[in-house]
Amino acid sequence: MIKRLIAIGFIFGCTSIAWFVLAGITSSRTDSADRGLRQQVERVWGAPQLQPPPSVSWTERVTRKVESVENDKKVVRTVEHLVPRPIPVQASDIDVSLKLDHRQKGLLWYSTYAVDFSATYVVENVTGAPREVDIALPFPSKSAVFDDLRFEAVEKPWLATPVPGQDRIAGRLALAPGERVTLRVGYRSQGLDRWTYSFGAGIAEVRNFRLNVRTNFAAIDFPDGSISPVSKERAGAGWRLGWEFRRLVSGVTIAIVMPEMLQPGPLASQIAAFAPVSLFFFIVVLLTIGVVTGVELHPMHFFFLAAAFFAFHLLFAYLADQVAIHAAFAISATTSLALVVSYLRAVVGSRFAFFAAGAAQLVYLVLFSYAFFFKGLTGLAITIGAIVTLFVLMQATARIQWSEIFAARAAAGAR
Repeated sequence: MIKRLIAIGFIFGCTSIAWFVLAGITSSRTDSADRGLRQQVERVWGAPQLQPPPSVSWTERVTRKVESVENDKKVVRTVEHLVPRPIPVQASDIDVSLKLDHRQKGLLWYSTYAVDFSATYVVENVTGAPREVDIALPFPSKSAVFDDLRFEAVEKPWLATPVPGQDRIAGRLALAPGERVTLRVGYRSQGLDRWTYSFGAGIAEVRNFRLNVRTNFAAIDFPDGSISPVSKERAGAGWRLGWEFRRLVSGVTIAIVMPEMLQPGPLASQIAAFAPVSLFFFIVVLLTIGVVTGVELHPMHFFFLAAAFFAFHLLFAYLADQVAIHAAFAISATTSLALVVSYLRAVVGSRFAFFAAGAAQLVYLVLFSYAFFFKGLTGLAITIGAIVTLFVLMQATARIQWSEIFAARAAAGAR
């Protein structure tokens, strides 16, 4: 009996090592693929977008005297510098539409989205003198494509026609003292993972600010260091979110993180790393049922059963990037179940194969593995399953005289 358990333990240990190797290979495949695929996705679809407000400034000519020594003589020169002086934006009225469109590349899903940005900004010459004011709207991403780009001064001619540059579009206006101008900007673009609106570099002041964001997805997350919406109401399949401030001084941003799909690569790696726990429960249950029913399986039987368990994870790891993840799971689980049940049916009969081994595999391999599909509930589901298993085994074996069974096995082995 002891030698049999040692042999089964050896098989369990070797299979566990194989699972850890598979989990490492799957994780490595995912990481290496992500480095290359993410760059491809960003080139085609765009990077995470961060939209700053327009920068408004006028240029002041400042002169100062600079002393230097030439030919052993002190020389004083007057040097002129051009110093940009910022002008605060007086009001911001922004509407944004975010449409999520997940895209799969290999073992990974990427949270790509389309953004429709439309905003009205009010600029006022508060300097007390006529100024030529430079207005620039930074682009939210250097690698993005912008369709229907708008940068218009309402009923005010530009001194310098706005020209898109590498990272912004900029123009120049002439404003009288106290004169206000309304700036309309907008575009349609594409991004990845998150959309962010910042109020400026460092600690910035924003006045008369309103931002409305409409999404076509319900699972919204606001990352640390961002401001939660003031209002939030359902709008179809998504949300209508609102931020409104009369005067705000802050160094944080407004950010929305796109929901992620189940990632086939990391999921396959996690399930493979957990597989030894599933096999351990399966072996314990079969050994216990064998004691109760008198069915004794040889260590070689457990070798083939462990191989059938491993087949599930191996097939799922390489099938998940070819078909939908739930279909890959169903095919892999069905294959493994068929291997175990058909094998034990030939070894010990249909009753044990279907009602003992098949049911145990369905619980400890299929259902335990499927618990990883529910983020945050995996540990609880497995813990409950383990406790229920312990209760059932304790009740089923409570009246068994273990000393007599081990003594009988020892006597049989001696003969």
